[in-house]
Order: sequence, then structure tokens, then C-alpha cells
Amino acid sequence: MAFAALAAGVSGLQAFTDGVGVIADNITNVNTIGYKETRSTFSTLVTETSSSSSYSPGGVRSTTQTLVSRQGLLQPTTSPTDLAIDGAGFFAVRLGDSEDTGAETLFTRAGSFTENSEGFLQNTAGLTLLGFPVDPTGNITTTTNLDDLVPININNLNAFGQATSEIGVRVNLQASVPVNAAYTLGGGPAFVPSGELAAGTVQADFETNVQVFDSLGGAHTVVLAATRTGPNQFAYEYYFDDPNQLDTAIHTDGLIGGGVLNFNTDGTIDLPNSTFNDILTGAPVSLPDGNLTFQYNSTDSIRADGNINFDFGTDGQADGFTQFDQPSTLISSVADGAAFDSVNGVSIGSNGDVTALFRNGLSLTVFRIPLVTFPNPEGLTRRQGNAFGISDISGEAVPQTEQQGGAGAITSNALENSTVDLANEFAQLITVQRAFSASTRIITTSDEILQELTNI
Repeated sequence: MAFAALAAGVSGLQAFTDGVGVIADNITNVNTIGYKETRSTFSTLVTETSSSSSYSPGGVRSTTQTLVSRQGLLQPTTSPTDLAIDGAGFFAVRLGDSEDTGAETLFTRAGSFTENSEGFLQNTAGLTLLGFPVDPTGNITTTTNLDDLVPININNLNAFGQATSEIGVRVNLQASVPVNAAYTLGGGPAFVPSGELAAGTVQADFETNVQVFDSLGGAHTVVLAATRTGPNQFAYEYYFDDPNQLDTAIHTDGLIGGGVLNFNTDGTIDLPNSTFNDILTGAPVSLPDGNLTFQYNSTDSIRADGNINFDFGTDGQADGFTQFDQPSTLISSVADGAAFDSVNGVSIGSNGDVTALFRNGLSLTVFRIPLVTFPNPEGLTRRQGNAFGISDISGEAVPQTEQQGGAGAITSNALENSTVDLANEFAQLITVQRAFSASTRIITTSDEILQELTNI
């Protein structure tokens, strides 16, 4: 019996030493951002006996549990890249700035991210934030596949350019200007603009400039020129003001397209009877399909061919081209695409959208940060750097968008505090220390009993 009691005392020393270690870890991480409190729990070790008249002590053992799902208080900060999660979910991170998709993906609530020298967003543990990138069409597509996440890098956006893909104008063409008999107008739907407006051999009744951007961020000026060719009819041409920017073998005098605009008697556009011709493809189409392609001059640098959709307005409406008896004028114009210059900063929305702020005042959404949820977050395994890894009992990681699938919301300019209650930890420390001391008394008492036995 004395030997069994001695073993029970030793198990107490081991269990309560582990308990002190857990409390020490909690106390030292009381100011660690996103830290989750770990608790020690104790259970008995029972040695079964066949006799009811005797008792065989077993001892105690300790187990630990990290309270992963406990929400910490959110503390406001001044940094736009400080991120906190209000609700469930984790940030997906990767050690270092490797873009190797084979590297292990970890998960953390420690959102104190800053931009390192290479432009990656890393927290204080050196873990790089992952997100979904913008696709070539400018859209951000989220999936449930962790392999689709990439390290977020801001420096790669410096001098970033986005080609123009959409242009919309509101233009009034004066109905009472004389018909321009000098302009060569072909008949039928296969009308090809003569290029006389682009060449300057025929004076236009109306001209306006629209700025467009190529795939490298270069700015170019496209001229829209129109002249009256008949009752309720205007011919128009699109051409570059600098023809040398284009392949001159295809685009003579910078001409990229044109056609005929027909109008109703109330001054609104008659799209079904209006035409459009793409010089590069030579394919005339009926409006409203105004997709225009053109080929840049590749002498200096290789740019993607231009591909712009021109919005002529709604058939029978006055929201695009019109023909009223008022002076020809450009009412408004809108075009996408830009040369974004160098990155001046970032902002992060509650839905996880990372928006780059450029020095010239423009902005562009470039990444989306998902919140990764688990069927059983308490089953995650602890890793270095206040991070967690997937285990067999945590379930599969599922990237979610804001407040979808049980995920919380991202709060920028904020950090999640540690969930450690310092007062409670000190109280627990006293309790465990007393239990450890009591276990030592079991050992000394058992030793005295054994000593008495040896003295018999």
C-alpha cells in the first residue's frame, strides 16, 4: 500500500507540474495578440481491486485543452492592416513568403499584419497572409479550395496598369447641320468607314476625345468624329490621334472602327438600323454590339491587342447618342482602365477585400481575405507562432466569405486581445502550487511508512 501511495504522489507531482506549465504559458502570453487560453483538467487513475475491504490508490493525470473558439476583446489600432475577427473563423497563413502551394497552410487569429520589405503582409510571427487574387477579368472568385489561396503581395502592383474594356458616351449630334456630301458613304450593312475623318480630308461636324489605357498602363487618346450624311443619319469614325501608336499596316491614319448611326424622328437612336465595323476584323455588325478590337504598334513594347466595348445607348432612349436640334456636344463620358502608378497604402473592408490605394488617387481591389472555418475548431493542433494546424478531429478547412457558412466578419484597424484572465490564472497558480505541495507530503509520508517497515 505504501508503494502505491508513493506512486500516486509521484503522479500528482507530474500532473501539477504540467498544470503550472500551462498557467505559466497563459500568463506569459497575456499580451499576445489572438492568443487562446489553455486550461489543465485533471482526472483520476483508478486501479481496480477484487476486494471491497482494501483500497489501491491510482493517482491523477492531467490533460490540456485550448479554448480555440473563445472570442477575445477587440482593441482599436491605427494601422489599416491590423485585422481582427469578430465571430468564428481564422486567417489562412503560410510561414515565410514562399508562393509554393506545397507549403503547409496554417491558421491564426493573430492579425497584426504589416508589409515587409518585399511587399508581403506578415504578422509578428513571420506568417504571411493568404487570399484570393483578382483574376484577369478584374473579378475575385472565391472557392473552397485552400490551394487557390496565394500570399498577398502589395509591391507587385507598383506601376500596375488595367486596360480599358468599356466606354460609354452621351453625345448630341445637331439635327440641322447640312448634309456633308464630301464624305464617301457606302451602302448596305457591310458599310466600311472611308477613313476620311481620320485622315482629315473631310471636316467633321463633331469631334471629342476619349482617353483609353493599354495593358501596360499606357494612356492613349481615341477621337470620336461624326458628320451628317443624310436625314436622321450620321457617319462616325473612331481613330487614334497618334496613328503611330497602332500597327499602321492595319490601321491607316489610326482608324480603328466606324459606322452609321440612324435616329428616330423623336431624336433617339435607332440601334437596329445603325451599323458598326471593326477595322481589325473587317466584320460589320448591327448595334448595340459595339465591341472594337485594334492592334498596337509592337516596335517599342508588346501590348495586348485592344478590346473595348462601346456603349451607344439604349434603342429608342436618350441615354446615349441623340439627334436633337441643339449644338453638337459631349454630354458625358465614362471609361474604365487606368495606370495606377505606385502603391501608397491599402485598405481592407469587412468582407475581406484588400484595396490598393495608389499615389495618383486611384484605388483597385486586388485580393479578398477569406475566413477559414472548421467543423470542430477545438480539435485544431497548436503550432509555433500562435497558429493552428489541421488535425483528424478538427475536420476540413473551408474558406468562407464574411458572415457566410458560420464565419464572422473582419474588422480592420483592430486586434483581438488574448483571452487570458490574469486574476484567474494567479488564483489557479496558488491552487495548483498547494496541490503540488500536498503531493510532496504524500511522498514524504509514504517514505516514513516504508522506513518504519524496514525497521521492524
